[in-house]
Amino acid sequence: MAEITASAVKELRDKTGAGMMDCKKALNETAGDMEAAVDWLRTKGLAAAAKKAGRVASEGLVAVADEGTRGAVVEVNAETDFVARNAAFQGFAQDVAKIALASGDDLATILAAAYPGEAGKSVQDKLTENIATIGENMNLRRAAVLSVTDGVVASYMHSALLPGLGKIGVLVALESTGDKSKLAALGKQIAMHVAAARPECLNISDVDSSALDRERAVLTEQARESGKPESIIEKMVEGRIRKYYDEVVLLEQVYVIDGETKIKAVVEKAAKDIGAPVTLTGFARFALGEGVEKKEEDFAAEVAAVMKG
Repeated sequence: MAEITASAVKELRDKTGAGMMDCKKALNETAGDMEAAVDWLRTKGLAAAAKKAGRVASEGLVAVADEGTRGAVVEVNAETDFVARNAAFQGFAQDVAKIALASGDDLATILAAAYPGEAGKSVQDKLTENIATIGENMNLRRAAVLSVTDGVVASYMHSALLPGLGKIGVLVALESTGDKSKLAALGKQIAMHVAAARPECLNISDVDSSALDRERAVLTEQARESGKPESIIEKMVEGRIRKYYDEVVLLEQVYVIDGETKIKAVVEKAAKDIGAPVTLTGFARFALGEGVEKKEEDFAAEVAAVMKG
């Protein structure tokens, strides 16, 4: 059996990020062959990833990337907030955002794409490797890509941990032939508004009809409780529906920066300074973990289980 030196173990650990004892075992299993040991650990990493796949991953990072007329936002989840501070995980999230920028928002396409700087590895391979080395279940949950023909896609990261990395990421797409630097500044401000105001859709016509029907039914019942005649109730409901639009439709929302102008008026007014008409064509807002059902943990029971070994 080949002698396994401490320096070889350290080298393998540096290459893979795996634990010291795992690296030593890998080298023993492969008679000291470094590349074979890397493959052995990757193989074991697949098994480790499968064991962790059932855990709820609702923490992690949102990452944004933009390049002129195109922007991407992705959410990469892990089990705990601690992983968001892991440099390998941060780098992975940043890389995935850049890959989405080039390849689009289809998750299968992103996961099958080549991972930069690591020959022969796909994004899925790198994700599986990270699961094994960092020790938590992780997944690429979602991605969105916006583009314009002539204009700017601006991005904003609220409370950024690092440039382009944080917990709330926003993209805003603006079409215009005007001054691109001024257009980008406008896009950044609207993106900040989107982060704060949480719109659900761009235009009134985009409002989900079933959600609108539910809202109308609730408002009608509330109005009937007032005892007013049906003709008055109808007017009351329509007034409240307009208020509902003001809350969920981006172009109808009041700009949080000045507290009085609607976003559609902000865009229209900005056209004069930008030097050409401006059209807000889309937005995307990802807040980390939104919609993920988190498992309720019994901390006392968990500690007791660990104590029992």
